[in-house]
Amino acid sequence: MHTRIMSALVGLGGLMVVATLAGQSAPTGGSADWPTYGGNLASHRYSPLAQIDASNFNNLEVAWRFKTDPLGPRPEFNLQVTPLVVNGVMYFTGGTRRAVVAVKADTGEMLWMHSEDEGERGEAAPRRLSGRGLSYWTDGRNDHRVVYVTPGFVMIALDARTGFPVRGFGKDGKVDLKENYDQPIDLVTGEVGLHAAPVIAKDTIIIGAAHSARATKPEHEKGFVRGFDVRTGKQMWIFHTIPRPGEFGNDTWLNDSWSYTGNVGVWGQMSIDEELGIVYLPVETPTNDFFGGHRPGNNLFAESLVALDLKTGKRVWHYQFIHHGIWDWDIPCAPILTDITVNGRRIKALSQPTKQGWVYTFDRTNGQPVWPIEERPVPKGDVPTEWYAATQPHVTKPPAFERQGVSLDDLIDFTPELKAAGVQLASRYRLGPIFTPPSFSNPEGPLGTLVSPVATGGANWQGGSFDPETGLLYVFSNSGISSMGIIKQPDPARTMTYVSGTARPAGAPAARVGAPATPGAATAGAPAPAAGGDEGGGGLSVQGLPLGKPPYGRITALDMNKGELKFQIAHGETPDNIKNHPALKGVTVPRTGRQGRIGTLVTKTLLIAGEGGFATQANGQRGALLRAYDKATGDDRGAIVMPAPQTGSPMSYMVNGRQYLTIAIGGGNYSGELVTYRAPR
Repeated sequence: MHTRIMSALVGLGGLMVVATLAGQSAPTGGSADWPTYGGNLASHRYSPLAQIDASNFNNLEVAWRFKTDPLGPRPEFNLQVTPLVVNGVMYFTGGTRRAVVAVKADTGEMLWMHSEDEGERGEAAPRRLSGRGLSYWTDGRNDHRVVYVTPGFVMIALDARTGFPVRGFGKDGKVDLKENYDQPIDLVTGEVGLHAAPVIAKDTIIIGAAHSARATKPEHEKGFVRGFDVRTGKQMWIFHTIPRPGEFGNDTWLNDSWSYTGNVGVWGQMSIDEELGIVYLPVETPTNDFFGGHRPGNNLFAESLVALDLKTGKRVWHYQFIHHGIWDWDIPCAPILTDITVNGRRIKALSQPTKQGWVYTFDRTNGQPVWPIEERPVPKGDVPTEWYAATQPHVTKPPAFERQGVSLDDLIDFTPELKAAGVQLASRYRLGPIFTPPSFSNPEGPLGTLVSPVATGGANWQGGSFDPETGLLYVFSNSGISSMGIIKQPDPARTMTYVSGTARPAGAPAARVGAPATPGAATAGAPAPAAGGDEGGGGLSVQGLPLGKPPYGRITALDMNKGELKFQIAHGETPDNIKNHPALKGVTVPRTGRQGRIGTLVTKTLLIAGEGGFATQANGQRGALLRAYDKATGDDRGAIVMPAPQTGSPMSYMVNGRQYLTIAIGGGNYSGELVTYRAPR
């Protein structure tokens, strides 16, 4: 039985709360919660529920929908949140001010809303909008809290029952994360924030850091990681992801580059083994993503997995995936804690999906690779003043889930004519295996290095799912080819000496800088439409078709007990611009998959994921499909039409004996919305 709730709108300066005036009893009947961003602290994104299955997926009912437009001064179109459900209440962030909302999980009725107007500080934030979620904590008795980080980088603890700030936490429920950060930083314009949800275990909150995507100077804010007491908000420890003198790894930053280089934060989700008392950090690239001449050396702990003691922040072990990164292949997602059996031996393992298309697997107790990871020589580049690592780690098992490097065999091949055009376009670039470095761009060639996976992956922030019953790990990845060219800094007001871009012939328009280079009208080829639209597998294009052959988006299942490929499928219907392209008239084009940021959900019987990008459905409706696959084989088991593509990751829960599935959607001119489906009766 539910207590009837009265609500009131309360204004407290810049704070707005819709607060409950009476408590709420827990729902009766069967229930199964989703209490953390990844479903559990191991980041499995797994639900044991079986009520939604192949027999009824096509007939799922819309239980309720929640449009996020009223949660900010303007609509948001990229709602990336994964909600939480605890005791029949759903908690999520949404809107352009990153409001926190609590609703009844079975009906969507709002219980309370908390919103902060941060003014100039919020507008200056590098990571704005609704973020990816929040965290829940309880002492098991009377204290129930949700914790989140605002766009302006303030951590706030709210009473989960009322939405009011917890007065004993920090100052009036708030902790300014720009303070006590072991570096000078402007409290308003300091360039650091966070999109990810905090992670909480054993009364400790772990907070990472994120920055803007491009830096214009070698000096930048650093992304240190910290632990806080969940009851008081007091900072307990700080881990310097760029080590200071006397700290392990400082000698990998040559010429005192540790002192001014920035980034090296943890902008993705983290995972925790409570039994071992270890938190696992996926760490990003240093300033700048594609040019590292200002930061010579291997640059620990950049592009590394770092295991820290949960209570002290002391390093337990680490592994660096990329030495001196210059590809923007930062570690974007939560490591997945995968208890597996290899050759008859049970291992407390950890599996890390990456942008570069490998899943690195370790014994999470000590950091030893489960299968060999070999240091192999890699080519040096030709960019002036760049520092190049002589070797890079190569995973031997499981096999890569994405294409790595670019050869002529990877180019478009729908027809001989398109293949020939693709080969001609590629001739203006450098091709090579994974870890072929960016090229110094020359109008006479090469314009750049063709790279796959592209800087956005491969896997990205959505990560993967793991089935603890079968040992199968699932990961969605984007396939595409882009150019990485480096040019001399064209802007005298900026101090980064070399930046990403494409050289132009004399008299041509100025080079485009600050992003992976793609040729424009002055060079061969043309950029494909932006990722996540109707394009397919963007980057460079041939007659508007992606230079790389499909699939453009795929889901891979890996058997982590054997280190082997189980299956791989194209995920997403063929985009309209490829279906209807005049050069493909009469050509049989199989399902190509579509790009996006697609998180997966695995249940007792199904693998569930929505599509990225809009397409015209068989009935003429414009939208995207929410698809279900047999989790053992990848065979289609059902699909329903959503009005917009998936933007967050699906999650599932049960209330009063009925299974629900919630997913965030949006894109194009369709603003962010949560849609909740339920199993039909």
